[in-house]
Amino acid sequence: MRDFLRWMLEMGQRLTRGLDWPLLAALLALMGIGLAVLDSAGGQGLVIAQGARFVAGLAAMWAIARVPILRIRAWTPAVYAFSMVPLLAVFVLGTGKYGRQWLDLGFFYLQPAELLKVSLPMMVAWYLNRMPLPPRVPVVLVAGLIIAVPTGLVMLQPDFGTGVLIAASGVFVLLLAGLPWWWVGVGVGGVAVAAPVAWFWLLMPYQKDRILMFLDPESDALGAGWNIIQSKIAIGSGGLTGKGWGQGSQSHLNFIPEQTTDFAFSVLSEELGWIGVAVVLALYLFVIGRCLWIAVQSRDGYSRLLAGAMGLSLFVYVLVNGGMISGLLPVVGVPMPLISYGGTSAVSLLAGFGLVMSVRSYNPVHGGYA
Repeated sequence: MRDFLRWMLEMGQRLTRGLDWPLLAALLALMGIGLAVLDSAGGQGLVIAQGARFVAGLAAMWAIARVPILRIRAWTPAVYAFSMVPLLAVFVLGTGKYGRQWLDLGFFYLQPAELLKVSLPMMVAWYLNRMPLPPRVPVVLVAGLIIAVPTGLVMLQPDFGTGVLIAASGVFVLLLAGLPWWWVGVGVGGVAVAAPVAWFWLLMPYQKDRILMFLDPESDALGAGWNIIQSKIAIGSGGLTGKGWGQGSQSHLNFIPEQTTDFAFSVLSEELGWIGVAVVLALYLFVIGRCLWIAVQSRDGYSRLLAGAMGLSLFVYVLVNGGMISGLLPVVGVPMPLISYGGTSAVSLLAGFGLVMSVRSYNPVHGGYA
């Protein structure tokens, strides 16, 4: 009996090698809350479908966490190149409501842009790890090209919101590598100069409507401004403790648009109130902080840049969706991580945290893995 228990313990340790338990616990809590929100907003069918996606994402995270980060570093250029293939294919075979953002693979829809949220920071970290830091002008320009190519392709689909998030994930790697802040000022100035050009020649009519409704949603309260107005009503009506799970009038009477995807956090705010929102934001902050702590603990340049960028990218995802549903930012179609319904986004996000766990496992001081 003792030998059997010892064998079971050894098997458990082998199967869970590489997992970071505090990070995993916070992610599981967020997924559980997300499934509860989807059950209220969309029913058990969505819960089962999203649960299956979570299982796939957790399997990917578990498998990646067991791969030595140095091996992942060696594979990075191939991963980046592979992720570009479906991004190019979407222009020929893609489908979507406002353009070509999805590939219909028969048994599920793949959003190729989501893959770049993982492979792009990997590639920028791989490149910068080979260069003297802080990066000099030629290095920054090459890294900028690595970021600009997939970002431009995503925005041409068109998918402006996802393009911004992809670009941010690469820029965070540069900032963590010691990029001077004056470069950020140059980038902001460039965006300001390019804004009129984008408005007249690049933005689609629905994208212009989103910006105009951000500035004055009441100007078309029953049309383009409906989404944000109803979302703000739902958030405000939740109060401190919320109306109770499954009791949100804005969601159950179908006032909130896209209540299982882009505006799922509005449902959570209405039904769980500010207390529920604070709990979820605290979980996000813990995950972000854990990623940054793992980055600080790492002595390998690639690992440090990658883990830090993954944590800061999650911060931007939460910031953009939270600002979008509360009227502080234009609606750009960005889901709330692990709360909103979505397959590719959930799997790619969990795969990214698998990379962070692989970084955590590596201990260069002792020459190997914990």
